[in-house]
This record gives sequence, structure tokens and C-alpha cells, in this order.
Amino acid sequence: MSSQPPAKRLRSDSAARPLQKGQQTKAAIVDAALGLATQIGLEGLSIGALAEVMQMSKSGVFAHFGSREELQISVVREYHARFEDEVFYPAMAFARGLPRLRAMFDNWMKRTSVEIDSGCIYISGAVQFEDRPGPVRDALAGSVNTWLSAMRRAIEMAVAEGHLHPGTDAAQMAFEIHALILALHYEARFLGSPDSLQRALTAFDGIVGRFSTAATPVPETTPPARSRKTTRVATQG
Repeated sequence: MSSQPPAKRLRSDSAARPLQKGQQTKAAIVDAALGLATQIGLEGLSIGALAEVMQMSKSGVFAHFGSREELQISVVREYHARFEDEVFYPAMAFARGLPRLRAMFDNWMKRTSVEIDSGCIYISGAVQFEDRPGPVRDALAGSVNTWLSAMRRAIEMAVAEGHLHPGTDAAQMAFEIHALILALHYEARFLGSPDSLQRALTAFDGIVGRFSTAATPVPETTPPARSRKTTRVATQG
């Protein structure tokens, strides 16, 4: 995940070009597979189940991927691309430093509030493939590490801008922020705690406050997710 705008433009330009019929069919299959995977997990995906959903023959689906493993990897890549489009790239419009870091977290919260109902492939995939080395696990781990690296870079920028203390451990701060997401999924999805979203937001403010420096005022921002008074998470229970 890069902070360079051209990468985003390349993806957008590519998406804007008309797809060949075969590419359109493959994209539709991946989209359907992603929908299934959010509900039953990557491990539950099969060529047969997807063929039934798509009303295609098994051989027709197989021809686009060659194996169940390739199908799973394609789903991971598509999930990551959508994650970038919804969470990472919109945050680049915010000023460097803490405003951008907050925007990244708020975008992440907004996406997470939707995934409480549908499920997160990064989390379910980690459970299913944690002890199963191979290309699918590598694709999952690579995507998550790419996102966490982007978070660490945003934290380092906040340090450089004087918004966070010079001695801030970027890896530690990113670890704690990531832990909030995992706790939110567990509390909201498994335990059904109605106040889990607000607790995650409060915890984020606590982390930022612990690492912040009062020497330099942080530019005022109104992050997208925090301006919303209700979310699907908050209304559960």
C-alpha cells in the first residue's frame, strides 16, 4: 500500500477501461466469491458452490481460475483492493500527520461497522489459515502486513509533523490500534455488545493522547466516520 497517488490512478484507469467478456465473467465470479467468503470464510469456498451461485457449470468456473486455491487468492486480492479504496486512499486527502492517521482509523471503523454483519476476511482468514502454510496464507498475511505498514508510516509522519512525541514507537502504536479492531469484532460480532464501537473510538483517543505532544497544536479535522451519530454496530443489541 503506497501513499503515492499514481498507484490509485492506475487502478482507476484500469477499472475504467471496458473489460472483455471473459474478464467481465471472471470479475463477476470473484465478486460472488467475495460475497460468499464474507459469510462462510475462504475455507468454505468451493468451485461447486460458486458454480451454483453463478448458475454456471463447474468447468466454466474452473476455466477462469484453474484451482480452488487460485480462486481464494483472487478473493483475497479483491478484498484488499476494496479495503484500500474505502480506507486508505480517502485518508490521503487529509493533512499529513495526526489528521491523516485519524482519518485512516475512522475509515477503518466505518468499514468495520458494516462488516459486523458480513464478516471480515482478514480476521476469519487468519483463524482458518494461521497454521496452514501456503499461497493463500501468504496472500492474506501479505495484505494485512501491507495495511499495517501503511499505518506505521502514518504514525511516523505524525511524529515528523510534531503531533506525536519524538520517542513514539510506531510499531507499538500500530499494534495497539490494530488490537482495537480485533476487540471490536469480537465484542460486537460475537458478544453483541451495543457500545463496542464507542469504546473502540474512546480507546483510540486514549492511545493518541498517550503518544501525543502538547508542543504543537494539531490541525482541526472532522473525520468522516466520527461525524456519523449512528452506525450498524451502535444499534445492535
